[in-house]
Amino acid sequence: MMAGMRVTIRAPRPDDVVPYAEAVRRSAEHIGRWNPVEPDGLPDLLSRQGVGLRTFLIFDRESGGLVGKCNVANIVMARFRNGVLGYDSYVPFDGTGRMSEGMRLVVERCFLSAEQGGLGLHRLEINVQPDNERSVAMARRLGFRHEGFTPRMLFLQDAWRDHERFALTAEEWPTPVR
Repeated sequence: MMAGMRVTIRAPRPDDVVPYAEAVRRSAEHIGRWNPVEPDGLPDLLSRQGVGLRTFLIFDRESGGLVGKCNVANIVMARFRNGVLGYDSYVPFDGTGRMSEGMRLVVERCFLSAEQGGLGLHRLEINVQPDNERSVAMARRLGFRHEGFTPRMLFLQDAWRDHERFALTAEEWPTPVR
């Protein structure tokens, strides 16, 4: 577990299934435009954790409420040492800055070496649908640089969706808060 001023991050556990489902249901309208809404998806996500996928849940330190989720997917080690971040924030914590604080902890964990308790990655990517202004702002707040545009990248909500591509390397971290 890593802790910030207002949040903590940790890997999901079986006892998170019910609070996760409640948070996703409560936030369905908030996240449904951009990502699949799968309130009962945590057991499957737990079963897929491994070298290619790591999930972090972000919790409010004061209330213990679930602030959000971040998947580090498509992890490739060897000479690439790259992962792709995908994230959702949950009501009522969206817009409070807690998700940004949690994402900073996730990025830090990704860049720490295995000996330091991290993932030992060198590069992270974030792919965001162009109209998802809040997620684009998150990528920029974290210091990710815009790398390009990928047409028809992911199949979401019954259509292939374009994405803006952002990236950050370990040498560029930590970044100042903007």
